[in-house]
Amino acid sequence: MTRKFVTFVVLMIWAALGEAQVLTVKNLGIEGARLVAGAAEAKARSLGAGSAIAVVDQGGNLLYLARLDGTFAAGSMVSIGKARTAALFKKPTKFFEDVVNNGRTTMVALPDFTPLQGGVPIVVDGEVIGGIGVSGAMSAPQDEEIAMAGAAALGAVSTTDVFYLEGAKVAAAFQKGMPLIEVGDYKVHASHREKAGEAEVHEGETDIIYMLEGSVTFVTGGKVVDGRSTGPGEIRGVAINGGTARKLGKGDVIIVPKGTPHWFKEVQGTVNYYVVKVL
Repeated sequence: MTRKFVTFVVLMIWAALGEAQVLTVKNLGIEGARLVAGAAEAKARSLGAGSAIAVVDQGGNLLYLARLDGTFAAGSMVSIGKARTAALFKKPTKFFEDVVNNGRTTMVALPDFTPLQGGVPIVVDGEVIGGIGVSGAMSAPQDEEIAMAGAAALGAVSTTDVFYLEGAKVAAAFQKGMPLIEVGDYKVHASHREKAGEAEVHEGETDIIYMLEGSVTFVTGGKVVDGRSTGPGEIRGVAINGGTARKLGKGDVIIVPKGTPHWFKEVQGTVNYYVVKVL
């Protein structure tokens, strides 16, 4: 073995090691941040909601901040915290709010951590590239609804496009409980549930629910108890009086016409289901 050959081999190994030490990652840029924030602002205005909207990159660095007129001043700071938490921990902030509410209060000691609903990761091709946080809407669920509309903007398609997501990305969406697509005429959500929810009424949307995993007691009809408006055409309450209760399990489909109260009254285990919302 010649000295030149040994030198060549050493150089090749060194080059390979150097490449292995440098990773290529996707990250959100300023134009993408403007697009995300613009979609969130449009959603907030359509709901008649004030909002502070913050967008950060993968490392939690602030790229864009907007506070709509009439939004409380601290909303800006809170929205930044939500966006950073969603990006750095790669989960919606509602997940951490639920964890804290269920007793793990020591999590609030984590640095740069805001466990308040309204922050979601921004995901492109299955990779978290940033986060968006919203504060100051009419409710915490509405904060999250506006943030999700913004996060979905980078993957937005028109109603004439063919929309495709491979299985791994769909599975990742179910883990978070995220929209798969939201366009002018319909929405498709990958929904995940581990506990009962509030009673709901969507005055402008028909829900088509297809159960994939788990079982629930699902109530439709009747009257919402302590109903409150969470946005135009959206009502939520603590329960339903009357109505029809059904057991739903894997493979079942139920269609809830717009304006019909419905409620996941009981949830057995982990539940995954598609919701197609027809506008």
